[in-house]
Amino acid sequence: MRPDDHIRVLHMIEAIQTAMEFVSGRQVADLDNDRMLLFALVRAVEVVGEAAGKVSDELRLRAPIYHGI
Repeated sequence: MRPDDHIRVLHMIEAIQTAMEFVSGRQVADLDNDRMLLFALVRAVEVVGEAAGKVSDELRLRAPIYHGI
């Protein structure tokens, strides 16, 4: 894996783990009542999307999860 791809994948993993910590013990209704939670989750999804959009074609071909992105 290219070094820059490795960093991007780590960013995606970190953002996903952080989002999971944010929602632990929460209910969907909390998104209506906690704007900070909502914005934090949106930002985590943005980080994943931005990093995923910049991975190399080589990684996209090697990792089935990237097919079609």
